[in-house]
Amino acid sequence: MKTNRLLTFAVLALFGAAFASAQTADEIISKYINAIGGKELVNQITSITMEGTLDAMGNQGTLKLTQVNGKGFKEEIDVMGTSVVMCYTDSMGWQINPMTGNYSAETMPDNQYKAGKEEIYIGGLFITDYQAKGYKVELVGQETVSNVNAYKLQVMSPDSIESIYYFDPETYYVIRTVQKGEMMGQPMDIIFTLSNFQKADNGFAMAYNIEENFGGQFFLVMNITKVEFNNPIDLAIFAKP
Repeated sequence: MKTNRLLTFAVLALFGAAFASAQTADEIISKYINAIGGKELVNQITSITMEGTLDAMGNQGTLKLTQVNGKGFKEEIDVMGTSVVMCYTDSMGWQINPMTGNYSAETMPDNQYKAGKEEIYIGGLFITDYQAKGYKVELVGQETVSNVNAYKLQVMSPDSIESIYYFDPETYYVIRTVQKGEMMGQPMDIIFTLSNFQKADNGFAMAYNIEENFGGQFFLVMNITKVEFNNPIDLAIFAKP
């Protein structure tokens, strides 16, 4: 009888520990916001400009990223003399991509814009009032990402576009996202894997290494080498040429 009671207490203790450590989607998001510096700090950042290097399927290049909080996000990469531009604003998106035959600025397809429009927000979707916007977030378990048993959050946008976010349970940084997208007219999963997180002098934390996997067909590895905050940015840079 004594042995049975001990076993019962042990099982209850294990369940109690499991319930105590259980997380909700809201708690994970709150810890993520704190991990990158807190909402108050992020809201004080008006712009971020980043420079770095990249590897595109073995070809070396450079990159420049410009983000004005709530207004625009522009990614400019140059690989072997070929320039590719991706730009989102609060109302539309456009791109120049000679690799797909687009040598002049073209308006993004609607689904592509809707999938990436939250890029204009420093800190990402979860810094915004996403619930009021109609986003639905659900914790759907845990999954291994680069040897980390990450929390897995499913996000459904008001436009019915699904994304998956993976959070490191120790740091609460987002270490991977998976988005539905297209390349050359073909639907695919676009996977962003983030690593080498660093805190700037102002306390803002971000990934300095980003790997992009476009459905296993095209790969990019970005390494950020320079970051500046609150530079004055002329919003004209986000206008479609």
